[in-house]
Amino acid sequence: MSRRSIPAKAAVAEWRKDPAFTREYEALADEFALAAQLIEARARAGLTQAQLAERMGTSQSAVARLESGKALPSVATLEKLAAATGSRLRIALEAR
Repeated sequence: MSRRSIPAKAAVAEWRKDPAFTREYEALADEFALAAQLIEARARAGLTQAQLAERMGTSQSAVARLESGKALPSVATLEKLAAATGSRLRIALEAR
């Protein structure tokens, strides 16, 4: 049996036609943005997940969960990540 695959962008474009999918996807936008910033900070520091985990005193799998958005970090975890990557943590509440 052969499988036909489609590019992820095409699949998401198709799924976004469903209002329920779009609503749920957009509800996760902040989590996706945070995960992207965590990955960017690690990359900027030139660290692997394992190296970052060692600096933070945690496991590589915990870093992977943070970067995937599967785990929402505490402020203490974000502070450790910032220190480990030479970054500055800023938290802001913005008007909508």
